[in-house]
Amino acid sequence: MAAFLYHLGRFCSRHYWLVAAVWLVLLACLAVAAWAFRVPTNDSFTIPGTESQQTVDMLQERFPDRSGGNAIAVFHAPDGEDITTGDRPDAVQDTVADIRDIDGVSSVTDPFELYEQGYQQALSSDELRQSMIEQGVAQAQRDNPGLDEETARSQVEPRVDQQLEQGELPEEVRDEVRADVLEEIDLFSGDRTTAMAQVQFAEPDAEVAPRTVDDLLDSGDPAEDAGLRVEYSGQAITVTDVAGIHGGESVGLAVALVILVLNFGGLVAAAIPIVNALAGTGAGIALVYALSHVLDLTSTAPLLAVMLGIAVGIDYSLFVLSRHRQQLVEGIPPGESTRRAIGTAGSAVVFAGVTVVIALLGLSIVRIPFLTVMGVAAAITVAGSVLVAITLLPALLGLLGHHVRSLRVPGLGRRAERALTSENTLGARWARTVTRHPVVPIAAVLVIVVLCFLPVRDMRLGLPTDESSSPDSTQHQAYDIITEEYGEGYNAFLLVTVSNTGGGDVTGAAEDVADRLGDLDRVTTVQTPVYNDGADTAIVTVIPDDGPSAESTQELLHDVRDLRPDLQDSTGARIAVTGATATSIDTSQRIAEAMPLFLAVVVGLAFLLLMAVFRSLLVPLKAALGFVFSMGAALGATVAVFQWGHGSSLLGVTSTETLLSFLPILLIGTLFGLAMDYEVFLVSRMREDYVHGSEPRRAVVDGFRSGARVVVSAAVIMAAVFASFVFSDNTTIQPVAFALAVGVLIDAFLIRMTLVPAVMALFGRASWWLPRWLDRALPNIDIEGESLRGGGGDERSDAPTGRG
Repeated sequence: MAAFLYHLGRFCSRHYWLVAAVWLVLLACLAVAAWAFRVPTNDSFTIPGTESQQTVDMLQERFPDRSGGNAIAVFHAPDGEDITTGDRPDAVQDTVADIRDIDGVSSVTDPFELYEQGYQQALSSDELRQSMIEQGVAQAQRDNPGLDEETARSQVEPRVDQQLEQGELPEEVRDEVRADVLEEIDLFSGDRTTAMAQVQFAEPDAEVAPRTVDDLLDSGDPAEDAGLRVEYSGQAITVTDVAGIHGGESVGLAVALVILVLNFGGLVAAAIPIVNALAGTGAGIALVYALSHVLDLTSTAPLLAVMLGIAVGIDYSLFVLSRHRQQLVEGIPPGESTRRAIGTAGSAVVFAGVTVVIALLGLSIVRIPFLTVMGVAAAITVAGSVLVAITLLPALLGLLGHHVRSLRVPGLGRRAERALTSENTLGARWARTVTRHPVVPIAAVLVIVVLCFLPVRDMRLGLPTDESSSPDSTQHQAYDIITEEYGEGYNAFLLVTVSNTGGGDVTGAAEDVADRLGDLDRVTTVQTPVYNDGADTAIVTVIPDDGPSAESTQELLHDVRDLRPDLQDSTGARIAVTGATATSIDTSQRIAEAMPLFLAVVVGLAFLLLMAVFRSLLVPLKAALGFVFSMGAALGATVAVFQWGHGSSLLGVTSTETLLSFLPILLIGTLFGLAMDYEVFLVSRMREDYVHGSEPRRAVVDGFRSGARVVVSAAVIMAAVFASFVFSDNTTIQPVAFALAVGVLIDAFLIRMTLVPAVMALFGRASWWLPRWLDRALPNIDIEGESLRGGGGDERSDAPTGRG
């Protein structure tokens, strides 16, 4: 590999205009393709093979009116006032009428229409007539104690019938009827300060047009003019709210630029990694959008791809450029230095990039489409960053020559160059400290990591809800109102479907199912079954006692499914459960089942690659265990902030009862590859010195001194890029970015720069031991540039042979 990359670097550095032109044309073509073939993102959480998803598919066929997405408009009267009095009912109905007129809305359930219907039915009901007669008889007997019941009834009945026929009911009777009707309608809160209107979209949540959502959010003027507060909840609103790339990546780039200036001491050298990162990420993200009709792209996938692309793009160019600058200080001509840097550091970049790509593509093992798309999109931008580092970067270095050290910052330039040749840098002193008594730093790191691990015991997983959205968002406000006025369970309803595979009527079966479900613990109420046109399928909505993230709600779902065999035997119908809450729980279960296989495949492949590269058993084992420490510590910190709420207000994030269900597996796929980057860049320099005769401990110290400054800069830059996305308005990406930022810092400073040199020093020559039979069986992957030391290098003139 080193020889191939050496020759590739020679070609690119000599034909720099040609390479630059090719990249410009490629970027332009990809941009045009992205513009031409980009399709709207799809944020539906489909989990093929799960019960909840299979039930959704069935409803789309049998219950098309209920197969689209839905939202809730919440109307809340101020200061505890009654929403059913004054001009408020008319204002709510005017708002509902406006919502019905929105293109993309198929129907709206108006609470006051239900009230009017229920009120009229109650007025003509036998129950009301009988109640009025009984009350009249009792009153007549009180007024005339000697009056017998039969005589009193004969006097009262005609009077009551006349009142009902003419609508001249006593006000107290009307109030009683009104209260009874309102109590029966779940869309009104118990204190009558709040009403909800249920909005049914024509398309699934992920496919609802942004214009439809915007029109819905702008529909509240009539109610607001009447003094009501109007908020909206629903997945379609959340999808539109987070769609697109709008993070704090510009802040991350600014921080990266400052760190690069401090590291290189010059503006030209500092700008090169930024330019390369933008080029590689731009090409990758353009390709992702060009393939969006094939990838079924989610709105979060490009954000993760940009975040990773920028981070690794800066780091990869930083590693190669740092090796190039060190060689220039040693007196190697710019052209030859460029080629050697690509052949050595470039080899490590390619290997590290391949490791990251393997980990990201490994997300497909989980068999959850949106995770697969996120992994593929991020892998494309990482691959673009690798290509830029081994092609565009040597072209830029060939173009600049010695001018790569131009525009030096006074004071910083000389300090940066002294750090390249000094034997007593901070990194060297640190390496000598941790290797002098290696057991002490090993024990200290383990204690810190164990402490960071502790919060993981309380980690609970789930999908995003309105509660996890931004506190000032309308969906979060609606969630809070519903929780306070109706109960948290109204945000976590379960949809139980009752269907007859033979197409027969399920009315009786659905009523029986509703009655049995109402007897379960942890159930607030069970709503009246809703039937499709053929009456062969019914939906029974179960309202839990607690919210979507509560353990009791998960237990209720299991109780319903455990009850299913008895229900199916007694009714003869097919029973299934779906809904957002059921989907979230099913997703977490699917991820938990896939986690061991995913971890085994990703870590196993990386272990084999590291063993082949470093010809050692201890190095890959140490790398894998160090990653487990970093991942556990990162998850613990994320639980403490996003689940426990410690420091959440300082970061401006929302704490919830659960973390994203796919966070751990996404963290594994991403952080493992990044952790291997630092392992490769540090240990490759240690092995390079060891195979050329250095004593083991000396090789550790010298290799650490050569790579420490670069790894520190790379880790801080990467953490800064990730951390900048914590302050984005995408609540899905915030915990992912936070976990990655913390994971990178812990892995770089505690694991790779403290634990690794200490362990290597403790084991000495055993660190590089590999059984002979295994050494012969493994392929030889040269990333230290060993093949370049026997004359593979080219000392000819640096002058380019062509201008492209």
